Amino acid sequence: HVQLVESGGGLVQPGGSLRLSCAASDDVHRSYCMGWFRQAPGKEREKVGTFDSDGSTSYPDSVKGRFTISRDHAEKALYLQMNSLNPEDSAMYYCAARLYLSRDYEYWGQGTQVTVS
Repeated sequence: HVQLVESGGGLVQPGGSLRLSCAASDDVHRSYCMGWFRQAPGKEREKVGTFDSDGSTSYPDSVKGRFTISRDHAEKALYLQMNSLNPEDSAMYYCAARLYLSRDYEYWGQGTQVTVS
């Protein structure tokens, strides 16, 4: 059973940085695509970075150049380095995973709160 556990959220001042971590269970192997999403109160969930099974990454324009996603296959971990944070980045951040043949992300963590203020 796939499990994802996020950590690293917190309160940070505008312009600051945070690094989020996602610990995945042993059954999340290289054929899983993984990603970070966020959702602020009253807003739709937004994708903030993906790391596909072929190693490619993608970011929306809202975070491009500020956020970097990385993955450690040996440690079964996914990371999100967030720099130059602003109040609009405040949200609950979620780690997600899907098999590369799946269209939708099937597995989700509980989330970690990021507040920029």
